[in-house]
Amino acid sequence: MNAEYLELPLIKNENLHQFELNIDGYTALIAYKERSKKIWLIHTEAPEALKGKGAATAIIEKTLQYLEDHNYKLIPLCVFVVAYLKRHPEWNRILDESVTSF
Repeated sequence: MNAEYLELPLIKNENLHQFELNIDGYTALIAYKERSKKIWLIHTEAPEALKGKGAATAIIEKTLQYLEDHNYKLIPLCVFVVAYLKRHPEWNRILDESVTSF
């Protein structure tokens, strides 16, 4: 993650069912669905102004850390999250047991 994003807080917007990261007046987000202690990450989005600046990676990393810190099990549906997990298999530790492959 880019150093400039390390101190930015991740917001879990429960009303809109999305994790948010506010960067320079723009919001990167990951839409989710949640039931019990399982979270489905559905869609990652970064505004055009943030493309190529590591915003999507930052919100994915912060979201995965949030899930681990709060004892959630992950079911990744978003192609960007799946691609990230393929590059970083150490996060397999938070995958739900129903996830067998990508």
